[in-house]
Amino acid sequence: MIMSRIEGASGADRDELTGRLLAGLPADAVLTDPDVTASYANDMASFCPAGRPAVVVLPRTVEQVRHVMRTATALRVPVVPQGARTGLSGGANAGDGCVALSLTRMDRILEIDPVERIAVVEPGVVNADLSRAVGEHGLAYPPDPSSWETCTIGGNIGTASGGLCCVKYGVTAEYVLGLDVVLADGRLMSTGRRTAKGVAGYDLTRLFVGSEGSLGVVVRAVLALRPRPPRHLVLAAEFASARAACDAVCRIMAAGHVPSLLELMDRTTVKAVNDLTRMGLPETTEALLLAAFDTADPAADLAAVGELCEAAGATQVVPADDAAESELLLQARRSSLTALEAVSGTTMIDDVCVPRSRLGDLLDGVERIAARHRLTIGVVAHAGDGNTHPTVCFDAQDPDASRRARESFDEIMALGLELGGTITGEHGVGLLKKEWLARELGPVGLEMQRRIKEAFDPLGILNPGKLF
Repeated sequence: MIMSRIEGASGADRDELTGRLLAGLPADAVLTDPDVTASYANDMASFCPAGRPAVVVLPRTVEQVRHVMRTATALRVPVVPQGARTGLSGGANAGDGCVALSLTRMDRILEIDPVERIAVVEPGVVNADLSRAVGEHGLAYPPDPSSWETCTIGGNIGTASGGLCCVKYGVTAEYVLGLDVVLADGRLMSTGRRTAKGVAGYDLTRLFVGSEGSLGVVVRAVLALRPRPPRHLVLAAEFASARAACDAVCRIMAAGHVPSLLELMDRTTVKAVNDLTRMGLPETTEALLLAAFDTADPAADLAAVGELCEAAGATQVVPADDAAESELLLQARRSSLTALEAVSGTTMIDDVCVPRSRLGDLLDGVERIAARHRLTIGVVAHAGDGNTHPTVCFDAQDPDASRRARESFDEIMALGLELGGTITGEHGVGLLKKEWLARELGPVGLEMQRRIKEAFDPLGILNPGKLF
């Protein structure tokens, strides 16, 4: 078993840790002021405990990261790798006395190769910055989480994140070709390839994608790119029930359509977005479905999908006239989680993914859970791949409301598993879903995962306490 006796540095140990780190890092890369280190304690998840780092380090080079890990190994101090800390599962939360290893200063795009259609980047590169940079070469990096303007590629890799366009273009794991990883003991390992094909040995690259910093520290990534698609057009369809909207999703996918985006917002979410943005979305609808195409003739595709929506019971189908109107609709969807947070000040964002055919059952179940716990729960979903984000809104200052929020969150995860789904489609496990990961994997699966962790990190110093 992985060693569990690793504890954070304190007192004289902290002084020794800081001194050793400064031997290989510039002074401005080692932060010890308690007010500053406290600001690196947690990501954006609710209900996840966080401690105070003994020190925050902000390396700029691979060798500096190696020095951090060699020092941590020598002193048996835990290390928590961090990106922009936009995660929603507590995966980047610090423990007391740990080294918070922030990779945000490693933010260089090292190479863009239009022939091989790859980009080589450091982990601190912001997703949107990479998208804009490769766009200048007529290329695209498709994974686009809602936080794409702030989240980093390293964090995206750590949680295997998705995004709005994953129904057509796939998620982060499908675009990571190779990695440079600093292991727990400071050794540097390269995985994967730069070529379009390659099957040499075990696929260690995929193993690191979604590992949440528990196996090693990603310091460089080789990413696949695609030709930049045409601007897409969006259709908005209103439905009198969420189940009817989910029926439309099934009809669209069964008919063989490949939308670049297929997103759902329930009535609660639509109202929250209107309250925040004044966009004037239709609040009379129970569910709003957004479908987009970036094909050669998107208008024809939208017309065909519109007919399927009407057959499923859509009360109104409105295709956007141009790219500007389409972008406005997408902005409404991207603002959903921020809008729901504004409802009561605090949210717990679930991340349950179910088979598309069970989407209606999940949304109906969430509605019953919300009523039973007397809570507002809005649902937004990457409906095209069954990944839903039921978002529990509550007053964190009210102990009873907090209890009901946590209970409803757990009930939603249980419902997802009951429907043949998974506890997370893109947010990761972190601290928030440790218990649920064990339920989903089962004892044998969990044992094998722990053995993998032990092989890469025998001392258990990398992001301890996360996942399992």
